[in-house]
Amino acid sequence: KEADGTYFVAVKGAPDQLLKRVTRIEINGEIRPITDEDKQAILATNKDLAKQALRVLMMAYKITNDIPTLESAVVESDLIFSGLVGMIDPERPEAAEAVRVAKEAGICRPIMITGDHQDTAEAIAKRLGIIDPNDTEDHVFTGAELNELSDEEFQKVFKQYSVYARVSPEHKVRIVKAWQNDGKVVAMTGDGVNDAPSLKTADIGIGMGITGTEVSKGASDMVLADDNFATIIVAVEEGRKVFSNIQKSIQYLLSANMAEVFIIFFATLFGWDVLQPVHLLWINLVTDTLPAIALGVEPAEPGIMTHKP
Repeated sequence: KEADGTYFVAVKGAPDQLLKRVTRIEINGEIRPITDEDKQAILATNKDLAKQALRVLMMAYKITNDIPTLESAVVESDLIFSGLVGMIDPERPEAAEAVRVAKEAGICRPIMITGDHQDTAEAIAKRLGIIDPNDTEDHVFTGAELNELSDEEFQKVFKQYSVYARVSPEHKVRIVKAWQNDGKVVAMTGDGVNDAPSLKTADIGIGMGITGTEVSKGASDMVLADDNFATIIVAVEEGRKVFSNIQKSIQYLLSANMAEVFIIFFATLFGWDVLQPVHLLWINLVTDTLPAIALGVEPAEPGIMTHKP
């Protein structure tokens, strides 16, 4: 409330959405009706900022004589444009390398789903290597475009998109199901309440331990304690090492014990008294314990993340 009894209403939001509710513009202290040229200039500036991987918010306001209602359509209408704000939400420095290793390891495809503007999402995706910077094809799909497609139509085209922008919770579920219908195992990461449905739908839901809500963590199969995408790749490498060591131990134990079985079998068949039971127990004690344990704790082999799953 202002000193003169009027009310100052301040509004922020996505430029492409908030511009629909703006009717006037303030330039150098002068307020005048906004023109189509003004709108085109604002959207062009928004696009330039977004291409620099900035998150852009539009600021607008109005003065009203009445106490504002809480209805969006009423209070957020007939606004005066006052400016744009570009903010950087930088990706972690190790994220690009993690994406590269994920692709090299045969992990099908990293998909980026965000509520950001599509130009911002595309700029970040190119910096991360999710989209090839030299690729001229359109790999960004928006929630609005997804709304226009049925599930059957989306199933035909979903593979060409690696980035989804301006999406809602139901869009995330549709994206996960599209990949599952194609026979892929889908891991989904998320931290908010709106991520819970897609985390539950995915084959592996991955919640965030620091910023994640209790709802998202409850819907997840595993939780990242450090909220870092690169940790997922470390976990994959650790899993591959464990799987490889289990294989080595089993192969070793089967080969060693099969040799013993065949020796005793043929010795018994021909009536030979080769080994006493105590001898067999001693051989098993020596050959089945320490060597198998050693194989089980072997470090990962070089190049383990270049093998296909």
